Amino acid sequence: MPPTSVQTGQQQAVPVEMFRFEQEFAGSLRCIPMTVRFKLDRCGIKLSLRQWSRFDQPERTRLLEQPCEERTEIELWRRELEELIRMRSSQPAENLPVELDPPWADANRVPQQLADFATGLKIAPPSPQQWAALSPLQRFTLLKLSRAKHDNVNFIPAMREFGLLE
Repeated sequence: MPPTSVQTGQQQAVPVEMFRFEQEFAGSLRCIPMTVRFKLDRCGIKLSLRQWSRFDQPERTRLLEQPCEERTEIELWRRELEELIRMRSSQPAENLPVELDPPWADANRVPQQLADFATGLKIAPPSPQQWAALSPLQRFTLLKLSRAKHDNVNFIPAMREFGLLE
């Protein structure tokens, strides 16, 4: 996933890792980028677009760039997000269960949900070798984009970007 830029208002673009397919709608950070969605799942907080839109540009950029890998980083990220929600929104942070063994974390098995979704679009799902070669964030993204009852228009662009379709 090559680094791309996020526009931060009047400031210069900040280099961050963001997928090309989401640049049009998330590049300005008006929408919640997949990297932030990944962090939300890791820390167990649901964040609405309305809550996200109440954060200022530096706060959104910080949430995007701040590490959220190790346990202590996840806890710090969660606390910062809870505080931002408290300060900027009339709604409290909504907790979600954190999956201990999420399907995207298993690099050895393509989730059935993803395979079924791809087949329904008449495209081949990733092979086990392709799936294993993807980063955890890429696997998370494909799984999120293959959920039922959601706008999945970015599934095929993501598959192309990840080298899974021509």
